[in-house]
Amino acid sequence: MAEILPLKAWRYAEALTPKMEELTAPLFDVVSTRQRQLLYENPLNSIHLSVPQGNNPSQNALETLIKWKSEGVIQQDTLPGIYVYYQYFRLPGEHDERCRKGFITQIKAYDWSEEVILRHENTIVSAVNDRIDLLKTTQIQASPTHGLYEDKDEQLEYYMDEAISNPLYELEDYQGVREVMGIIQNPEIIKHFLKVLKDKQVILADGHHRIEGAIEYRKSMRGKLPDKKWKGYDYHLMYLTNTSGNHLKILPTHRLYYGLELTHVDCLGKIQEWFQVKKFADPEELGAYAFHKPHTFGLVMGEESYTLQLKSEMMDQLNVHLPESIRQLDLSVLHEVLFGRILGIPVAEQRNSDQIFYERNFSKCIQQVRSGQASFAIITRELELEQVLEVCRSGQVMPQKSTYFYPKALGGLLFASIKQDEFDFEYESFL
Repeated sequence: MAEILPLKAWRYAEALTPKMEELTAPLFDVVSTRQRQLLYENPLNSIHLSVPQGNNPSQNALETLIKWKSEGVIQQDTLPGIYVYYQYFRLPGEHDERCRKGFITQIKAYDWSEEVILRHENTIVSAVNDRIDLLKTTQIQASPTHGLYEDKDEQLEYYMDEAISNPLYELEDYQGVREVMGIIQNPEIIKHFLKVLKDKQVILADGHHRIEGAIEYRKSMRGKLPDKKWKGYDYHLMYLTNTSGNHLKILPTHRLYYGLELTHVDCLGKIQEWFQVKKFADPEELGAYAFHKPHTFGLVMGEESYTLQLKSEMMDQLNVHLPESIRQLDLSVLHEVLFGRILGIPVAEQRNSDQIFYERNFSKCIQQVRSGQASFAIITRELELEQVLEVCRSGQVMPQKSTYFYPKALGGLLFASIKQDEFDFEYESFL
């Protein structure tokens, strides 16, 4: 079902390889303002293509791209390849190193209705429009989205392990993750990759706005270049990882609420109508709390902290129109009850609300509440991968910012052009 192709990537010139740690960039929403500013200060950092600045950011990105190409800052590989990408990491408190294995390729930007690429979150229109404009103007993709495929037989891992043993790059990123990239250009091995994926659905783990932008751009170009069998505008850059035998880690994303009009006492009173509320001794320890029971959360409000567990009899009143895979999710309960029923923000309006913010860093949540900037913080637990897979198969979507797959794919290791003369190749030879 999923059509993938190798790509002739643009990459930083070989002379710049020792500086790759300074040239790559994380996704825009996972670093602080101060970290982003440091990236922008480097005139060769890939952030100038992925998240350009200025009054006309897309045009600025295009001018940067033209300059980099003309000066040889980036150069295009002459042969297409599958770019193997391994990320070695440890979570806090762990001694053993984990490794998430995958590869970067180009995949057809299937519309959601085709049910080849399955999403689990909604997108925000303004953010999608920005991505469409950037793609249309530059015709370059600076960071891959992240997709999951299911292959219990692990048919590709041998070839990936072999390629990674002779890497193009090996560096440490902003997260302390060891990033290693290799390349496969053997046509027979590439054929095998295409064959394995052609019967798979792909579950989108990260990058909903970027792929939505690619989908909409593809629609706008439909019917163009009729003499071309392989059209650059049809494809999108994606990092693909196997759900089987892999270190796929989903971290929680907590919620911060600003501008509470109720007093703390009144707010807690309303919460107690729905939840069993227990005082928790130390807010600093909530980040390590297991939350084994379903529909349980931490609450930090003022100097106090609590655990909240939905009263079992209240479940029958919630989201009766939704499939069980969505209805039973902790975050579905949280958004319906706390933000919807108690605080009066309809679920459909919550993703555009200027009162609800999303924060992965537990310490920042505590700091925001204690400083008086945030009214309260809700501490959540991580989702299980199987829950995400069930939701995707159901055709439904989760509340926004439900998943945080760790680590994030790094931008700038390679760039994928959909400009037709740079995209062109006899891809038939790989089929």
